[in-house]
Amino acid sequence: MATSANSDDDLLRGHADALAAGIVAAIAPWVESSVARIADAWRPGLADDLRAAAADAGRRAVAEVGPAVRELLATDVDAQRTGPLAVLRDAVRYPTEVLAAAGVPGVVRDGFAEHAFPADVYDLAPAAFADLDPDLRDLGLTWGAAKAHVVLSRRRAEGLR
Repeated sequence: MATSANSDDDLLRGHADALAAGIVAAIAPWVESSVARIADAWRPGLADDLRAAAADAGRRAVAEVGPAVRELLATDVDAQRTGPLAVLRDAVRYPTEVLAAAGVPGVVRDGFAEHAFPADVYDLAPAAFADLDPDLRDLGLTWGAAKAHVVLSRRRAEGLR
């Protein structure tokens, strides 16, 4: 049984590494596209004016959020107290800073979004990995399934003791 558990942990680690790499690669483009989408919706052409600020915000997001995502996904599943999407939802501050500095007003959000994510005034918080980048959909699903398998296997093994 120990060999299987180690193998499952190794597989999970591989999926976590792949997801972390995908997330880190997607952060800067997500910040930049978020700024562009909201800026141009408010005032067409504004995205061009904000391109440099958005790129800088994207670099800062990668430098600050990237290590947090990698650390979380490298942590044993039993010690994880949050998930990578929660870490990514905190990353809305990077495009938000650019948009707010440009005077772009917040968007209309539903009551749940206002309550759950009060700082996300532009409704940017990803609900799924695919919201960050469509290519992350399968990586996220595979990692989530592998994580669930490891957790359930551990709980079953604990029950047998």
